Amino acid sequence: MTTIRIGRRAALAAGVAALASPAVVRAQADPIKLATLTPLTGAGGPYGPVMAKAAASVVEEVNKAGGVLGRRVVLVSEDDQTNPEAAVRAARKLIDVDKVSAIMGTWASSVTTAVAPLCWESKTFLCTVSGADSITLLPHQGFLIRTQPNSKLQVTRVGEFILSLGAKKAFTMIPQTPFTQSTFDILNQVLPKGGCTHQSLIYDDKKTTYRTEVDQALRTSPDVILANGYTPDTVVLLKDLYRAGFKGKVLGFAYSINQKLVDQVGQPEVVEGVYTFAPSPAEGSSAFEKAKAASGSANPDPYTCQVYDHINLVLMAMANGKAATGEAIKENIRKATVSGGKIVDNAVDGIKEIMAGGKVDYAGASGPCDFDEKGDILDCKFRYDQIKAGKFTLVKIA
Repeated sequence: MTTIRIGRRAALAAGVAALASPAVVRAQADPIKLATLTPLTGAGGPYGPVMAKAAASVVEEVNKAGGVLGRRVVLVSEDDQTNPEAAVRAARKLIDVDKVSAIMGTWASSVTTAVAPLCWESKTFLCTVSGADSITLLPHQGFLIRTQPNSKLQVTRVGEFILSLGAKKAFTMIPQTPFTQSTFDILNQVLPKGGCTHQSLIYDDKKTTYRTEVDQALRTSPDVILANGYTPDTVVLLKDLYRAGFKGKVLGFAYSINQKLVDQVGQPEVVEGVYTFAPSPAEGSSAFEKAKAASGSANPDPYTCQVYDHINLVLMAMANGKAATGEAIKENIRKATVSGGKIVDNAVDGIKEIMAGGKVDYAGASGPCDFDEKGDILDCKFRYDQIKAGKFTLVKIA
């Protein structure tokens, strides 16, 4: 029989460890808490539920594979109501009560602008799909990325598409938003280069008719009208344009002119021929196929694909940082897209590679997820559709 002798100091150390171990075990067993803050209601209501569903599906798959850092992940979903005040209340609850490390999926630029200070002050990481240029100019200290191309990139492409339609006179109708002035400024630069004049007006998105504003726009004899509001006000605007007899082309962002709008208008002739524009998901990629499965949609919208990427990037950042904090995510989010790393399209495979000591290069459902120092996505493709017989028909992806 072998006898093992333990010295006094070792015995004391063992005793301390034994006393401490329940707390250590509890800490290791505590779940990692992450959150989606998406528009389950309000103008963004058509998108928020599916965005949250995609993130929840990814978390479920990761938990089945053992979680992250040996811990289960819990996803808390809240409704920002497409409203800054409601979003701030929800964000405070997520940060102060739920103690989440990251918030993902803020949609409206006004919501993200309101929530972002709460995040960087609490060192909670924020992933957004908002497009206003002002967002990444905030002093967010690195606690923010966005997968949505900024206003400059988006509106420049809109202007180029308007020119491709042969327009000589364009008119923008838009409510007051964080990107209203930048939209005017960018179009005023892009359109004249192609021989197209540009005029614009700001309307009250709470009005029940825009006939006065429509008449003002039509007095300029535009070839193209950019309807740049959200779904509720754009329904009213398109009806008034039709009643006024506008025969030119109408273009709007796909987050506004969507199937819900077509259904609400209820008159196919009102929306016939209308063009839509949106950042394009990486259709045909393996990540896009996984986003389809995660969202339960055969054709997930760009925001759902972006949130699918948010949750995968955040989970891999924690694995790379060996910690589940907002600071760890901040310091390691870009390590999920290392050039030369193993190409992965999901967090389960990415975490496995990271824990084995490897590097990963995530190829996302929304496209390459590479960010500049401000947190802006570097590039993406754009999709243009036209409504024909009540259906959205692809014009081009470029």
